Amino acid sequence: MKIEDLKKSFREKSLSPITITEDLLEKIKKDDLNAYVTIDVKGAIAAAEAAEESFKKGKESPLTGIPIAIKDNICTKGIKTTCASNILSNFIPTYDAHVVEKLRAAGAVILGKANMDEFAMGSTTTTSNIGPTKNPWDKTKTPGGSSGGSAAAVAGGLCVASMGSDTGGSIRQPASFCGITGLKPTYGSVSRYGLVAFASSLDQIGPMARTAKDVATIYDVIKGHDKQDSTSVNMAYSPTPPKALDMKGIKIGVPREFFGEGLNPEIEKAVRDGTASFKELGATIVDIDLPHIRYGVAVYYIIATAEASSNLARYDGVRYGLRTGGAEDLINMYMETRAAGFNAEVKRRIMLGTYALSAGYYDQYYKKASQVRTLIIRDFNEAFKKCDMIAGPTTPTPAFGLTEMLDDPLSIYLLDIYTIPANLTGLPGLSIPCGFTGKKLPIGLQLMAPAFKEDMLLRAGISFQDHTTFHEARP
Repeated sequence: MKIEDLKKSFREKSLSPITITEDLLEKIKKDDLNAYVTIDVKGAIAAAEAAEESFKKGKESPLTGIPIAIKDNICTKGIKTTCASNILSNFIPTYDAHVVEKLRAAGAVILGKANMDEFAMGSTTTTSNIGPTKNPWDKTKTPGGSSGGSAAAVAGGLCVASMGSDTGGSIRQPASFCGITGLKPTYGSVSRYGLVAFASSLDQIGPMARTAKDVATIYDVIKGHDKQDSTSVNMAYSPTPPKALDMKGIKIGVPREFFGEGLNPEIEKAVRDGTASFKELGATIVDIDLPHIRYGVAVYYIIATAEASSNLARYDGVRYGLRTGGAEDLINMYMETRAAGFNAEVKRRIMLGTYALSAGYYDQYYKKASQVRTLIIRDFNEAFKKCDMIAGPTTPTPAFGLTEMLDDPLSIYLLDIYTIPANLTGLPGLSIPCGFTGKKLPIGLQLMAPAFKEDMLLRAGISFQDHTTFHEARP
């Protein structure tokens, strides 16, 4: 059910927040998607009871009684936050992330922590220390990543909505693979306080749900300035009107570079049909160029790994997290702790980033990548002089097998080709369902807009979903 329908049922007492929460907790216990790392039964029931009291008193908030899953790299007070990694397998934060504080204040029922790629480094949710999450549409397929557990939980009916994080597409790609809606907000519009850092200039927390309207409801709750996050932008944030955008007069740019070699033909057709739907609604479709976008993947995997190398230096076996025993000196303790605590993908990225930052290579790699990042930002600034929004595929392929490409990390990195630009530029991106392959696997259409134009993106998504039924399909 949509958030507004569920709340109406709570208000009319035809459904109870307690019963819904208990049913979901039981369903999660029996389910084999492996979408959750930790379930907070006691906390969820207590929140549902508080929600029931709020409805009895006629004092409801935007998310009162709504069951939500939180990605396992977002800190939750008193609930394990492991980043799906052995090195943090017993870490229990003493505080809530800012977004979790806001969700609780808005009445949300937090069911537990969703599975993910370890430290959000991956596109498959197969690098988790508790094993892979399965795609509800086909349990032999990946749900995408790194927020695969968050997406699978929504698509599989194990929560109403979820929170993810997006560093290179980790909200939008799994949203596409699982047939749901996912928003990567503008960098700085949602506080990162309490998000375990992967790449600090790229990371962003965002919501995932079945519909753009539900995503808008949650985004309105979590956005806003936070003095605890130095990158949080202090500005006036207006609520998103929960209604369709009038597409007449709206120009949608379609980058020529997004359609070519490597794009699955079924995805190209669905995305082209999706842009045609916007045209039928009154939008004007224009071709645009993003000449430096071809360097996006290379730039991203230098900047992201360099920042990961710096951020993950804190996991040293001294202050918190795993420490292996028996080391004869400090250096060996570091080495043994990290060897046992990190999986192969995290080690790979730390080593790549350390190399890119090392003496003699900094200018050649990290500095050059930062300069090209600026060129990509300029490309988008120029593009938005010709259009209001940009549309294209979310992913080049549909969901693939859980064990496919695991021995070919470069192929997995290339899956981020369409989502990475929004992170490098800090722009908002929205993935909405726009079709299915012949094998009934979901396809996502991505919309991007200028910074802080989430309201336009979300209302365009609402407009699209008012005239299509792809988001209503269930696994």
